[in-house]
Amino acid sequence: MNQRTALCLAGLLLAAAPPAHAGDLFDGGRLLATGGVTQVEGAAGAGLTTWAVITGYGTEHGVGVNAHHTFVALDDFTFNASGVAVGLFDRVELSYTHQWFDTRKAGGRLGLGDGFTFSQDVVGAKVRLLGDAVYDQDTWLPQIAVGLQYKHAAKSAVLAAVGAGGNDGTDFYIAATKVLLRQSLLLDVTARLTKANQFGLLGFGNAGGADYRLEWEFSAVYLITRRLVGGIDYRTKPDNLAFAHEGDAAAVYLAWFAGKNLSVTLAGVDLGPIALQGRQRGVYLSVQAGF
Repeated sequence: MNQRTALCLAGLLLAAAPPAHAGDLFDGGRLLATGGVTQVEGAAGAGLTTWAVITGYGTEHGVGVNAHHTFVALDDFTFNASGVAVGLFDRVELSYTHQWFDTRKAGGRLGLGDGFTFSQDVVGAKVRLLGDAVYDQDTWLPQIAVGLQYKHAAKSAVLAAVGAGGNDGTDFYIAATKVLLRQSLLLDVTARLTKANQFGLLGFGNAGGADYRLEWEFSAVYLITRRLVGGIDYRTKPDNLAFAHEGDAAAVYLAWFAGKNLSVTLAGVDLGPIALQGRQRGVYLSVQAGF
């Protein structure tokens, strides 16, 4: 870790420091499901989208910690992701996720070999700026957070061969999340600046030096029961690579909260066309456990 990164993380921790009268560190004082689940890059949100909420159930006096694993079976590919996230005093979120993307027999058709696997590491940080998604019911002001996700993809030689401009990049985003308790509804809009190809698994930008693009993420979630929610996600993506078109992604899902320590998300996903293999649809399963 370089000196500049260390100073930035130290600043985040100091900004999130609790008041002297803080009680139990893992107080779990927030309402069930209000921390969301873990999205594919490791942040609190839904399956595809990043929300302004902070992971875990810690209040302004507490800390929350989550671990997750996500599995997605597509028509021609298999995606997995595992990681951890920490929420500090309902103000700062830090996360790490490792992703791997198995090309199965499509790898042979692409000249890479059956079962060729792309992978990447994602390190994220999020800071809540203002608002409270749940408790500010007397105003339309949403909870607003800003964040970044630094991504480092493996197989740099292969990524260069398919036309990517590099194998690492940083996404920047601002998210706005509002819970309407009377309507049992959560709404989110997130704006993301990114160069990532297929979330970063196929590198960043292109050989022509593609610049950052503004992309959008949308979520709508309905509380069916106290423990069960249903929702939809839609996420736009850049289309940088000349060899293959990249489209937007969408998901329809159910998330079940056994309690504040365990949640399970099941979804149908459409990730758009991937690497000349046509539109990729499949099943998404994610398990999150924490305290």
